[in-house]
Amino acid sequence: MLYLLAEFSSDFTALNVFRYLTTRAAGAVVTALVVAFFFGPAIIRWLKSKQGYGQPIRTDGPKSHIITKQGTPTMGGVMILLGISVATLLWADLSNRYIWITLFVTLSYGFIGFVDDYLKVTKRSVGGLKGRLKLVAEITVAAIAAYFISRVSTPALANHLAVPFFKEVLLNLGLFFIPVAVFVMVGAANSVNLTDGLDGLAIVPVMIAAGVFTIIAYLIGNTVFANYLQVHNVPGAGELAVFCGAIVGAGLGFLWYNAPPAMVFMGDTGSLAMGGALGSVAVVTKHEIVLGIVGGLFVLETVSVIVQVVSFKLTGKRVFRMAPLHHHYEEKGWAESTIVIRFWIIAFILAVAGLATLKLR
Repeated sequence: MLYLLAEFSSDFTALNVFRYLTTRAAGAVVTALVVAFFFGPAIIRWLKSKQGYGQPIRTDGPKSHIITKQGTPTMGGVMILLGISVATLLWADLSNRYIWITLFVTLSYGFIGFVDDYLKVTKRSVGGLKGRLKLVAEITVAAIAAYFISRVSTPALANHLAVPFFKEVLLNLGLFFIPVAVFVMVGAANSVNLTDGLDGLAIVPVMIAAGVFTIIAYLIGNTVFANYLQVHNVPGAGELAVFCGAIVGAGLGFLWYNAPPAMVFMGDTGSLAMGGALGSVAVVTKHEIVLGIVGGLFVLETVSVIVQVVSFKLTGKRVFRMAPLHHHYEEKGWAESTIVIRFWIIAFILAVAGLATLKLR
């Protein structure tokens, strides 16, 4: 919206600042932070008044959670989505179709998560939305987004998959592009969801990943930088730096209230939305594989669950004391804050490794 003010820069030179992507990305960070932080207390009070006993706690999870986390409201992802939406609509170029596609995925996944959280709270059950119905909804949203991404992308890039470390490699997936893109978005959404099990554990890695993709979107959307780094230029994708900046800002605002001991949980409302947002940005920027590196912590958490389930079904034995991985370390006696901070460190290291793929060609 503010981008339109640049049209009057011939009369008011100062308005030309709204043309600069870096300025608008920074503005999105600050705006999303202020919105999430300012409206946070009111949203938390509203959630408490509606939820009563807060988020139902899994009886098969760590026993300490029943004591320490009982009564904490969920659906805090609402404040994250509010911050992202306001900041993106205010600072982004709304004629850019990638902005609307990523917002569509983010808000749709947020809605799916909201319904899931609502059913958990109202039924006082950890079941929520039926797994099959939830997965079908996620796949449908991702398929729609993937279709429009392929239509919006330039013919040279549409339906293609870029391979990191190789500057010339572009795999033409053809009709398989949509299933691959769906896998990335749905996989990212559920990976973040699995990681969201301790206070502050998921939101910081999400911000780190969003920060990396802010840089990636800016660079691959700029012809000069893309050519210098020998990466594939994706016209129009640079605008997603504003969107990713909004994720960082909203995440910071939410973290203020989610820091241990958490006043609110993001719930599926936030975790599915954040994962879907990262997945959709990765697909647009042709950095789907890099997302697996940058979001490596989410991958590790997901793999731990898969390994645990497969091992138990095949041998009757568990590899981990409890899955996802962060619960394994809780069962080993690690303090919650120790697990969270160490996982943040791992997320940062993996993010730097992912960012390094831009130069290692």
